[in-house]
Order: sequence, then C-alpha cells, then structure tokens
Amino acid sequence: MNINRRQLFLLSAGAALAGTGAIGVAPAYADAPAADKRIAEFAGGKAPATGKITLTAPEIAENGNTVPVAVKVDSAMEGDDMVESVMILAEGNPNPDVATFHFTAMSGAAEATTRMRLAKTQNVIAVARMADGSVYMDRKEVKVTIGGCGG
Repeated sequence: MNINRRQLFLLSAGAALAGTGAIGVAPAYADAPAADKRIAEFAGGKAPATGKITLTAPEIAENGNTVPVAVKVDSAMEGDDMVESVMILAEGNPNPDVATFHFTAMSGAAEATTRMRLAKTQNVIAVARMADGSVYMDRKEVKVTIGGCGG
C-alpha cells in the first residue's frame, strides 16, 4: 500500500489528536477508592498509622490553581527511623498523585513544600514510608473557592 505525504500527515494528525484526548474525551475524576488504592500500593499493603507526619495545607484555598502544601516527618533520619519516601495525594483531582519525595540520610530532615492544583474541595493526603516498613498518614480537607484544574 502506497501512502503519499498528505495521507501520512492526516493519519499522524488523527493519531496525535486521539492521543491527547482532544476528540471529546472528558477526564474522569479520581475518588477516595482510587486514592486508597495508591496508598495501599505505596504502603505495601500495611495500614497507615497516625502520628509522626504532619501535613500543612490551608483550610480554604482562594485559588485552586496554586495551593501551598508542606509535609514534615518527625524522624532522626538514621537507621530504622529514617524516612524513605513521602507521597502526597489529592482525592478529587483527575489523577490523585500529586508528588512523591524521596529522602536519604544526607537529606538531614524529612521536610518538603510544594504547590499543587486542586480541582474542587477535597481531602489532601500525605503518606510517609519509613525504613523499618512502618507507614504514617495525615489528611486535611481543603475547601477550594475558585479556579482549580477542573474549572
């Protein structure tokens, strides 16, 4: 089968549009079960405990396009009391994964800050995985008044 340049261009454009979702595909929003699944994967099936990790997020975000969050884990950062990773999730975004931070003993402290987009009022969750295999979690509800990645 011979394909000329025009046909190749049309086929490429169609494939590109299909790949970007520009052909009327609306994003499916994540929900609590999707976030719970990601937490279970991250935690290796262990139930997260409370304590050790502190998530700081505003109670009300006036602009959902740029919501500041910070996470801190109380840890000596050595031996079994070392933080390996911290994952931040947003239950109501199209994809619940926001960020994952990895730490080593050279990090000195298990602290991180970032900004994220929130589609709507929802729970923001931080989960810490320790070197000894223990897992800790904190969650905050953030009310979004305008903006956001969902409109």
